[in-house]
Amino acid sequence: MRAVRRTLGWIVALAVIAGLGLIIWSTLRGRPQDLPWTPLDLGQPIGLMTGRKLNALTQSYPACRAALERAGVRYTALPPRSGEGQCGYSDGVRFTSGGARRIDFAPAGLGIACPVAAALAIWEWNVVQPAAERHFGTKVTSIDHFGSYSCRRIYGRDAGTWSEHSTADAVDIAGFRLGNGTRITVARDWRGDNEKAAFLREVRDGACQLFATTLSPDYNAAHADHFHLDQADRGAMGWRACR
Repeated sequence: MRAVRRTLGWIVALAVIAGLGLIIWSTLRGRPQDLPWTPLDLGQPIGLMTGRKLNALTQSYPACRAALERAGVRYTALPPRSGEGQCGYSDGVRFTSGGARRIDFAPAGLGIACPVAAALAIWEWNVVQPAAERHFGTKVTSIDHFGSYSCRRIYGRDAGTWSEHSTADAVDIAGFRLGNGTRITVARDWRGDNEKAAFLREVRDGACQLFATTLSPDYNAAHADHFHLDQADRGAMGWRACR
C-alpha cells in the first residue's frame, strides 16, 4: 500500500507541475485559447482548449450566440422545432450575409445548432481558407452540404441511438467551390495523390480539432461522399472521434 500511495503521490505532483507549466507557457505566448478557464473567442487561432470550449457551448445557447456576435458573425435565430423521440432543437441558427463570415453554403438556408455554427466559423477562418490558399492560390467561395437537421436514428435504423442530425448538432459537408471556378467533392476527389485530395485531408484533419465527431470516407462506406461533423455533447472531458 505504501508503494501505491507513493505512486499516486507522484502522479498528482506531475499533474500539478504539468498544469502550472501549461499556465506559464500559455501566458508567455499570449494564447488564452490554450487555457481551459478563459472565454472562447472565435476570432483567436485554434488553441489547445478550443475544441472543448466549442463543445461546451452545447450547454448554453446564450453563450453560443454571444460568441458568434463577439466575432462579428451574422446569423438569424431559428424558432424551436420538435419531433418524435428526441428530435428537435431550441438552439438553431442560420448564417446571414455580411459580417466577418461571408462564405456561402449550397443549398442556401442551412439551419444548424449554434455550437456547430461556431465551429464552422472557426474551421472556415483557420483551416479551410488557409488550406485553399496554399493548395490553389484562391479562396473557397461556397461549401456544398447534404444538410443538418433530420429526425432519424443513426444510419436511419428503426431502433437504437438517435443521430446528432436529429437535433441539428451535425452537418454533412459534400464539397467546396473555389473562387477560380474549381469544384472539389469528397466523393470524387478523396482518393488520389493530388492537390484536391491533399486539401480534403487537411480540412478533415483541421475539423478534428473543432468538432466532437469528424467522420470521412476513411471511416466507412456510408461516408464515402461527405464529411460528417457534429458537436455531440460528451461533457467537459468528453472523448473526440476523428476518422
